[in-house]
Amino acid sequence: MHHNGVEDEEKWLAAGITGLQQNAFYMHRALDSSNLKDALKYSAQMLSELRTSRLSPQKYYELYMRAFDELRKLEIFFKEETKRGCSIVELYELVQHAGNILPRLYLLCTVGSVYIKSKEAPAKDILKDLVEMCRGIQHPLRGLFLRSYLSQVSRDKLPDLGSEYEGDAETVSDAVEFVLQNFTEMNKLWVRMQHQGPAREKEKREKERSELRDLVGKNLHVLSQIEGVDLDMYRETVLTRVLEQVVNCKDEIAQCYLMDCIIQVFPDEYHLQTLETLLGAFPQLQPSVDIKTVLSRLMDRLSNYAASSAEVLPEFFQVEAFAKLSNAIGKVIEAQDDMPVIGVVTLYSSLLTFTLQVHPDRLDFVDQILGACVTKLSGKGKLEDSKSRKQVVALLSAPLQKYNDIDIALKLSNYPHVMEYLDNGTKKEMASVIIQSIMKNKTLISNSEKVEALFELIKGLIKDLEGNLQSELDEEDFHEEQNSVARLIQMLHNDDPEEMLKIICTVKKHILAGGPKRLPFTVPPLIFNALKLIRRLQNRDENVAEEDTAATPKKIFQILNQIIEALSSVPVPEVAMRLYLQCAEAADDSDLEPVAYEFFTQAYLLYEEEISDSKAQVTAIHLIIGTLQRMHVFGVENRDTLTHKATGYSAKLLKKPDQCRAVYACSHLFWVDDQDSIKDGERVLLCLKRALRIANAAQQMANATRGSGGSVALFIEILNKYLYFFEKGVTQITVASVQSLIELITNEMQGENATPDPTADAFFASTLRFIQFQKDKGGAVGEKYEAIKV
Repeated sequence: MHHNGVEDEEKWLAAGITGLQQNAFYMHRALDSSNLKDALKYSAQMLSELRTSRLSPQKYYELYMRAFDELRKLEIFFKEETKRGCSIVELYELVQHAGNILPRLYLLCTVGSVYIKSKEAPAKDILKDLVEMCRGIQHPLRGLFLRSYLSQVSRDKLPDLGSEYEGDAETVSDAVEFVLQNFTEMNKLWVRMQHQGPAREKEKREKERSELRDLVGKNLHVLSQIEGVDLDMYRETVLTRVLEQVVNCKDEIAQCYLMDCIIQVFPDEYHLQTLETLLGAFPQLQPSVDIKTVLSRLMDRLSNYAASSAEVLPEFFQVEAFAKLSNAIGKVIEAQDDMPVIGVVTLYSSLLTFTLQVHPDRLDFVDQILGACVTKLSGKGKLEDSKSRKQVVALLSAPLQKYNDIDIALKLSNYPHVMEYLDNGTKKEMASVIIQSIMKNKTLISNSEKVEALFELIKGLIKDLEGNLQSELDEEDFHEEQNSVARLIQMLHNDDPEEMLKIICTVKKHILAGGPKRLPFTVPPLIFNALKLIRRLQNRDENVAEEDTAATPKKIFQILNQIIEALSSVPVPEVAMRLYLQCAEAADDSDLEPVAYEFFTQAYLLYEEEISDSKAQVTAIHLIIGTLQRMHVFGVENRDTLTHKATGYSAKLLKKPDQCRAVYACSHLFWVDDQDSIKDGERVLLCLKRALRIANAAQQMANATRGSGGSVALFIEILNKYLYFFEKGVTQITVASVQSLIELITNEMQGENATPDPTADAFFASTLRFIQFQKDKGGAVGEKYEAIKV
């Protein structure tokens, strides 16, 4: 066995198969001629091939399976012989004359199987005899396969309850005793393999052993199938003896595999009722055994058992499963000082899953697990290894998935402490998980303490954490993250204005500390949430004295002003200006003229100092005009000042067409339907005339630069404004002025320098059709329009 090359092994296997097949051939001839003597002789020679020590377990298995198939045929022959009058007892004696012990024992097991079936002797006696006899083979590989054969031929002949081989009394314990004895001996042989051969081949031996483990594990499966093994017998005999063997073998591979086998093959209710015994074995295992995986599997099985039916839950309470598991985990972690973080977190994660399944109402248990996890992680710093981080995320996500309510997580005092051990990237990931949970379950966060706790949990998204360079993050991802925070801000709500104001102040504190890059995303939702509160206050009972309450619109507007001011550090003047105008409208609804004026002033300052892009200016001026037109709160002086400014800005826009449109839009500032105080026809006409002059100038510029007249669209737009105010009853807009404008447009369109413009043509035709339609209406309207000729 000095040279163990793959080629040599193939040769030896081929030689073994050849020898086996030759002897099998002669054995078949003897079987066909019912020659018992020759059958035994050739079968013994055939089985002698299994005496080899040259093959690896894998190759030996190939040889064994061929021999196994032949032994099946031999067993059938023995059955036939007994039917023909051959005494089974004599046959049992006869096979023991085989020269070599290994063939002798294989033949003995084969005849023993027939002997049990004949029922000429109690099954328990024959089984006991066979299991004792097999001790004659102490070579690990040969012994394992021999005992595996014994297990295979006897498994359907055990004296079990309800079995045809059941004896008079205590037969189940005989069956259990037989299987346990065979298991114990097989385990000893399997463990002994580890200590054979040179140290340099340790890895190879471990691989070979793992290939053979199922031979040993099958015994536990057979035990679990014995009907007569009730809970008492399992507790008193089976588990005690199996664990004794597992602990005493002091072998890492055997302990890890067999503990897993016990958990997998025996029923869940048995595990639950014998939890203390089973868990008591864990600290006695070798330090190198991967206890975390085995223990986690046990907890996963128990969790699934608890989930299978609510009826089984009282069993868990009765045996105090949580306390026992928690205690066992503590002992295991204590016993293994060098257990990696992933092991610790995996164990607590499995315990948490178990607890959420069995004791969903016991938040103290959940917090206790998180607290124990914090204790074990303390002093370890941030988790470096990605698997550990992933496991912590799973641990923290479990309560969210179970309760579908962030409120529950916020009650867990140790929840944020566990998060502290995550690196910045994973903290963000966890924060996103929390926000998704809130959005999915539409959870409203309803008081400032909860908001404070929540923002502490998601601080990875709302501010730059130490050592976290923003540039590392992809711009698109950053926008997505901040949009999720913006959506979260809309989920903060309380019907009590006082509490809602506290929430707004809490959020303000957090988002203003979040750095300028985040403000354009987080400030607008906070402003609109606060404006919602102001609208609610406006609708509140007027009798509530303002001094009795802290949440007054005035106070909230002061806070809003501070928040919008913070945007100047970004800068995003367009966003800030829109927000000032929104606040001005809300102040208008609250009848707070000074506040509304202040917001307009701020918007105007931004327009003058910050908004320089011509397109942005156009958008901004139309927003200003539109908002100002809807304001009711201003006195004459304030309104004049703001209107004067707006018309001044309009006339100073860069492009003439933009100037023209902004100026004619200003005409609406002097005539508001529902305010009698704002009906100044003179100034409406002034604005429209000014717009006409600008449109004319634009036309001349086009003529000078392009050599052709520009579009007449501006004139048609102004005509529409004339008609609007004409219909509203502005006396200064006369039939003559409308008529002259129609003629001007007609002449322009027919002039030699006119540029064809189908859109303008359609617009003009549509305007003329409207005039005709109004004429045809008859009555006062028809009379009014009658004088206009189209």
